Amino acid sequence: MKTHQPYVPVGHYVNELQAQPSFVGSPFGTGFFSHSDCRLHSMGADHPESPARLSAIDDRLLGTGVVDALVSVDAPLAKLSDLHLAHTAGYIAHLIEVSQRLGVEASDLTGLGFYELDPDTSMNAHTWQAALRSAGAAMAAVDAVMNGVLANAFCATRPPGHHAKRDQAMGFCFLSNVALAARYAQAIHGVERVAIIDFDVHHGNGTQDVVQGVPGIEMFSFFQHPFYPYNQPFNGSDNLHNIPVPAYSRGDAIRAVVSEQWLPALHRFKPELLLISAGFDAHRDDDLGQLGLVEADYAWMTQIVMQVANAHSKGRIVSCLEGGYELRSLSTSVEAHIRVLADLD
Repeated sequence: MKTHQPYVPVGHYVNELQAQPSFVGSPFGTGFFSHSDCRLHSMGADHPESPARLSAIDDRLLGTGVVDALVSVDAPLAKLSDLHLAHTAGYIAHLIEVSQRLGVEASDLTGLGFYELDPDTSMNAHTWQAALRSAGAAMAAVDAVMNGVLANAFCATRPPGHHAKRDQAMGFCFLSNVALAARYAQAIHGVERVAIIDFDVHHGNGTQDVVQGVPGIEMFSFFQHPFYPYNQPFNGSDNLHNIPVPAYSRGDAIRAVVSEQWLPALHRFKPELLLISAGFDAHRDDDLGQLGLVEADYAWMTQIVMQVANAHSKGRIVSCLEGGYELRSLSTSVEAHIRVLADLD
């Protein structure tokens, strides 16, 4: 006689998820991963990648009532053993060492409590903890959607990640959150085909550094070019779908790129999980880019990704905040994105 074996959730972050009050009663919907630690990371009062970004998002979602439709989740800390899926041991050790030094003798480094890793990217005493929350959110969200606990998820965390290379911080980024999520999905959940969608105004050179040539992962990206990070983002591997677009491209041009170039390749690939590097700095009001997208364009792109996910991956999507620095357009664009994920419109 066969006995029924209870389903045991898989993943390194399952215990942290199950311990949260929001998961009582096994909710199924759109997760909203964030953490107060992500507001403690700062690179200076005038830096565009600031804690105010998360406050603007929270205020918008609270004011519109969208937050009431979401499953709020405290982002867990990424486990150090998982970071090796995307980063070298020496690089991880260096970030830990800097963080420890900042915690006890910050004044000896810069006099301001910051340690500069590149001209745009600095650590304070809280940066490492925040970076672990950002990476932990991405991987925990993968656990949640792959175990069927959530339909999809948005990670409202910082620092962002798509410029972080295997062994180098740059472009406001320290850990390659989406690349880590992709490699984690392969290693822990046995996902055979992961698609990464990156619609930030900047090329995700760090994500590419991690996933280029990796079987079972395909990266789809459009970005302003020439522009930061001033690399040559050519498709040097079969799993890259890089589409440079010129400055001042507007929504109609981007929609054509998505419809004519992304969609056919995505349907051929048939991803079992879709990850989004959700940068909102391609908005026409954001001074850190020169593209012309508006909220309706972000909603439309999200609808397209949802259609692919519903066709091939049982709707599994994890979206992670990347850029977006004009606070009003960031908050309204995130709202438009989440409204589609949560099927609110």
